[in-house]
Amino acid sequence: MNEKKPHIENVAPEKEEAGSFRLIMTLTLAGLFSGILLSTTYVVTEPVIKANKEAALREAIYVVLPGCVEIQWVWEENGVLVEGDQPPEKAESWIYKGVDQNGNLVGYALPGEGAGFQDQIVLIVGYKPENDKVIGFQVLDSRETPGLGDKIFKDKAFIANFNNLNTDPSVEIVKKGAKTKDNEVEGITGATISSKAVVKIVQESLNQWKPLLLKQAKENE
Repeated sequence: MNEKKPHIENVAPEKEEAGSFRLIMTLTLAGLFSGILLSTTYVVTEPVIKANKEAALREAIYVVLPGCVEIQWVWEENGVLVEGDQPPEKAESWIYKGVDQNGNLVGYALPGEGAGFQDQIVLIVGYKPENDKVIGFQVLDSRETPGLGDKIFKDKAFIANFNNLNTDPSVEIVKKGAKTKDNEVEGITGATISSKAVVKIVQESLNQWKPLLLKQAKENE
């Protein structure tokens, strides 16, 4: 008895190539569409994100400079501080001057950024050269550990350290309950690295701007 051999269908090479071409085109079009979608989303959302950041910054400036009703940009040119509505493109960094409703100086808001325990910490402090003291503090951005590191912007006692904080000769951090001087900041138990990072960033901002601000204040006496 003769058994029938199984029928094997030959696939023409042209059909295999056509299938591969369709697959490549499908993937290419999908990638192109995804790229266009991402680009469009970025173009649409980027101005919104920027506006939100600017609004958050402005709100923070009013917090760290109590009594401030008007803000001006301040930057350095050849060792001299210059004020204006917007810093020039050549300015690498700048701070913000706040005045009250009578035009009197409230203080300066100094931005700062540096490494925390997990990621970058972005903050801003209010500084008053008249008495050489920090008068306010706000964290603008932080991804520190929830429940621990995030206390740098949730712990009211830690934030209060920066109200009327002496900066001479420098801002120092001490353990919780060990503060004896008005230039000391009490760290956060369980978040030592994060609280130390904050003090370091604050001091670095002061190192950059304090000499210029004190010099200007003395010249204006």
